[in-house]
Amino acid sequence: MTTVHLTDTGGSAPHGAATPLEREMTPAERRAKVGAVIRVASGNFLEMYDFIVYGYYATYIAHTFFPSSNEFASLMLSLMTFGVGYLMRPVGAIVLGAYIDRHGRKQGLIVTLGLMAIGTLTIAITPGYATIGLAAPLIVVAGRLLQGLSAGVELGGVSVYLAEIATKGRRGFYCSWQSASQQIAVVFTALLGLVLTGMMSADQMAAWGWRVPLLIGCLIIPVILWLRRSLQETEAFKGMQHHPRRMGEVLRIVGESWRVVLVGMMLVVMTTTTFYLITAYTPTFGKQALHLGASQVFIVTACVGLSNFAWLPLGGMLSDRVGRRPLLYGVTLLTLATAYPAMTWLVASPSFGRLLAVELWFSFFFGIYNGAMVPFLAEIMPPRVRTAAFSFAYSLATALFGGFTPAICTYLIQRTGNKASPALWLMTAATISLVGVLLSHRSAQPGADAALG
Repeated sequence: MTTVHLTDTGGSAPHGAATPLEREMTPAERRAKVGAVIRVASGNFLEMYDFIVYGYYATYIAHTFFPSSNEFASLMLSLMTFGVGYLMRPVGAIVLGAYIDRHGRKQGLIVTLGLMAIGTLTIAITPGYATIGLAAPLIVVAGRLLQGLSAGVELGGVSVYLAEIATKGRRGFYCSWQSASQQIAVVFTALLGLVLTGMMSADQMAAWGWRVPLLIGCLIIPVILWLRRSLQETEAFKGMQHHPRRMGEVLRIVGESWRVVLVGMMLVVMTTTTFYLITAYTPTFGKQALHLGASQVFIVTACVGLSNFAWLPLGGMLSDRVGRRPLLYGVTLLTLATAYPAMTWLVASPSFGRLLAVELWFSFFFGIYNGAMVPFLAEIMPPRVRTAAFSFAYSLATALFGGFTPAICTYLIQRTGNKASPALWLMTAATISLVGVLLSHRSAQPGADAALG
């Protein structure tokens, strides 16, 4: 992979700001960069597709694998299983992250894709509780754990790869395509859900229709595997003088960097909570709490995906120009000021239009914040274990906050009777991330940004 080096003019450019190019990329180099972004982000599409499908069809999965006379209990078991996959993410972040930091970005991203495929296929073909009894939910949980193991490093591996191939001054823009590829999955899954609910009856969807999206995900895997096999190793990885040789060495370096990993986790809380609130939880919230039609909530979710896709590159480009921290501060403060009033306005008179307006407002939060946060997280991590440390911080936040967002929001509404209470969870996440931004001034690793190239 050709690296385009940039020179600093010596001005007081903000952190991550653009600097003049030493030379322009040739058309061939530009095509190679675009191709690399597409190939590496394609697997991120599948990872998010598989996870989001489970959230969309949580009600049907609950009836299939977790039958109960209490509808709330059945749904909670399904949503907790959705969340339990995230508990494996920290394990995957360390184990598979160490593998990537030792053996290279390309090889590691192929391994994670294979594990994700096995987990998805397991859930798609497992018979229901009525057929094999207790084995059914146990197998589904195992499939979710395997998905979680893979996903624990997929996002970090992709983000680090994009950060390492980015031209200087455009790292935010490059990294934004990690999350942007996920939004394509959100839109695709929502449109697929709209088609399926239009073609099938409720009984057909409950019996077998919910399995169709999972099987479609399995069919996509060979194409993405073919794309990833043609990736080139990054120059930043090849240029490192030392790579960790043993798991113990990775654990030691990550442990020594516990402050920056903790700050990184706090930074991620806002983005992961917002994302799952406006995507995976929207179908359940729209149908169960607001009593809107299935087609309406799927249209809203598709619009959210498109909105995210637009805001993410803009957030990345803005962070390249004005710096990462100003955007991180601004979005968290705006969330604290407006999230609860917006949600209160929605539940006062639920409608398609109001749900769309609030979700698009929260989408703005997600896109701008995440566009700045991902490159910033890559920049502050220790270079030798960048993938493991990045992935561990991200997966901890997702495991403790984002992955359980649908379950926690459902519980809050049930417990308080306040349908606007999910906004309180979002505000909690914003507060934690705001503190993380404040602490980040003292936690960045010296030389980590420069080591990206």
